Amino acid sequence: MGLFDKLAAWLGLKKEVNVLCLGLDNSGKTTIINQLKPANAQAQDIVPTIGFSIEKFKTSREGQAIIFVIDSVDKLRMVVAKEELDTLLNHPDQIKTMRT
Repeated sequence: MGLFDKLAAWLGLKKEVNVLCLGLDNSGKTTIINQLKPANAQAQDIVPTIGFSIEKFKTSREGQAIIFVIDSVDKLRMVVAKEELDTLLNHPDQIKTMRT
């Protein structure tokens, strides 16, 4: 069972989930998405992503989410990650979405 499935089983929910996973390159976005999938849908070998990828899988958890991944070991790029997250949170389209 993936993390979403475990939580959904506990809550008794079932729905398609939209999750946007963002972060700097090599921060672990694909690894996190892989861990959210059910065990039978998880990739055994993860290779670096070029550009972007879209993953679709069914889970039992209801909800929508944005995950911003930060590589805590990469101390040199921590400031860059903070600036990117600030830019995301302060974007005019984000403000409109939060108000609706």
